[in-house]
Amino acid sequence: MRRSPGKRLERLGLERDWDFLLHLPLRYIDETQLTPIARLAPGEEQQAEGEVVACEVTVRGRRQLLVRLADESGELLLRFFHFYPSTRQQLAVGRRVRVYGPVRGGPMGLEIVHPRVHAAHAGEPLPQRLTPVYPSTEGVGQAWLRARIGRALRDVEITETVPAELLAATGLPPLAEAIAGLHQPPPGVDAAALARQQGPWWERIRFDELLAQQISLRTARARRAERSAPPLPAGGALVARLQAALPFALTAAQQRVRREIEADLARTVPMQRLIQGDVGSGKTVVAALAAAQAIDAGCQATLMAPTEILAEQHFGRIVQWLAPLGVQVAWLAGKLKASEKRAAQLAAASGAAQLVIGTHALIQEAVQFANLGLAIVDEQHRFGVAQRLRLRSRAGAQEGTPHLLMLSATPIPRTLAMSYFADLDVSVIDELPPGRQPVVTKLVAAGRRDEVLGRVRAEAARGAQVYWVCPLVNEGEDESTAELTAASAMYEQTRALLPELRLGLLHGQLPPAEKTEVMGAFAAGAIDVLVATTVIEVGVDVPRATLMVIEHAQRFGLAQLHQLRGRIGRGAEQSFCVLLYDEPLSEAARERLKIVYESSDGFEIARRDLALRGPGEFLGARQSGLPLLRFADLERDVDLLEQARGVALRMLAGHPVQAAAHVQRWLGARAEYLVA
Repeated sequence: MRRSPGKRLERLGLERDWDFLLHLPLRYIDETQLTPIARLAPGEEQQAEGEVVACEVTVRGRRQLLVRLADESGELLLRFFHFYPSTRQQLAVGRRVRVYGPVRGGPMGLEIVHPRVHAAHAGEPLPQRLTPVYPSTEGVGQAWLRARIGRALRDVEITETVPAELLAATGLPPLAEAIAGLHQPPPGVDAAALARQQGPWWERIRFDELLAQQISLRTARARRAERSAPPLPAGGALVARLQAALPFALTAAQQRVRREIEADLARTVPMQRLIQGDVGSGKTVVAALAAAQAIDAGCQATLMAPTEILAEQHFGRIVQWLAPLGVQVAWLAGKLKASEKRAAQLAAASGAAQLVIGTHALIQEAVQFANLGLAIVDEQHRFGVAQRLRLRSRAGAQEGTPHLLMLSATPIPRTLAMSYFADLDVSVIDELPPGRQPVVTKLVAAGRRDEVLGRVRAEAARGAQVYWVCPLVNEGEDESTAELTAASAMYEQTRALLPELRLGLLHGQLPPAEKTEVMGAFAAGAIDVLVATTVIEVGVDVPRATLMVIEHAQRFGLAQLHQLRGRIGRGAEQSFCVLLYDEPLSEAARERLKIVYESSDGFEIARRDLALRGPGEFLGARQSGLPLLRFADLERDVDLLEQARGVALRMLAGHPVQAAAHVQRWLGARAEYLVA
């Protein structure tokens, strides 16, 4: 008796019968018909039957087994580059066999390389169904999977978790029909269409998966609504004084988002709102106004950013706005001396600090607040669920759960917001401050580097500043990319070529104090050209920087290129981004650079990025506890997603038991609701 593959199934996520039922085929083999050898067509996957008339091992460039198969209409060559003694026995002269595989033309006529072979017995009927081919792993064979899935199909009663009246409105087939049809397609079904995941059976599977996701996220939202938060009413004096003191007017988009946050904070249900806005759209001032509303209500606020550079930029800007109004703002980061950390922690714990800004240092055990009413998380996709929970758990004596405001400069495509972010309220700042001009993007081959250096010299001569971005810090840092120009090497090269300019070097491996010093010098105008790694990707705001050169641009992702480009164009002057690329370009790299060149719209870039790479990059650490979709595609299945969202709301309202069963069926042990 053959042993079960056991633990190897865990790699495929196969434990319950339902897991096997939802382990759907990658493609199908059509062994339901035989084609005479003379009618085989090159380029098609077909099946033929015949008698072996020759079988020999030859060495023609490489060792191979050549077998000639004949029927009444002609002969077919079977070619094996990898074979065993048992292969030769199975294909001994005089044996009658059926073979299946992609037919191609060869130097000796039609042939199939490494066909699927089995003995043909007199009068043996052809299979009545397509043969499925499943995702597998080493030690888990196709025959075992087919048998195990066949057993699940016999043993499990596939009941409906979607109420009949709701299912009828979708026009989709019953789930039992869809699952049976995909595992055991009847003759005549278009195998190629099924392999492309087309047709009503696949639509039903994708709908059910999206429905489980929507129910789980809506449940997370409902659970949050059951918790209480401190109400932070609007109309306080600090907010009014801050708005009056700002040296600029809020855009209409900022005012709209501000009103949405204002209403959320006044409620006793914890706010869980995501502000998304393109680089430079003014999310920080909206966050500062939210913090002022919390302080007006007698509560504390905190702002956490993923890097010290970004956190320090926020601190510097917000202190300029709030300190003159008498607000005590504390700074907490890993680079502080022990005495400075203790002072900041004491200010937070005593309530003396009304706003605390910092990095991951804010979620250490030693940090507690007197009465935290609002937690703000910037670049939220860089933090995990557990980290946001820890920040909220520092609330102190304040009863209830602090409100949560998340910021993201990575625009989230609409379909992603509808699915993975369905448990959040999303606000969009879709307008840049007046006077900002779109950055002009240029694609330049690396062979024209001298022209680029000339442009750098000209920009510096007129008092402008330049970023030169490189992907690595030191030569040989990563063997797979050792040919890339390292930031440190680029710094030395540029300093030699442009000796009259003041250069700075900034990268993640510098000590925190040096990073601060270099960034401060650049912001003050004491550095003409800042050679840097992607440490400047977010948060850096230097209005006099009007030129950015991105070295080896083909190596960066779409979102990263757009974020980097957002570091310039922060003032009223026209800015330029030069994407310096190496030749030859791969098709994928060419497509990425073309997208960035053609568009400055972060939402359009994000939509096309989603189509190229899928949702994982956008979700970042947030996906912890929430599985990525296995079958549905957010670009292709937007209509199904709309349907699933509507059905999820109706099931939760009128059929909660069936809703819970649906999530359990599809997610099983992964049915973790995101509550952070």
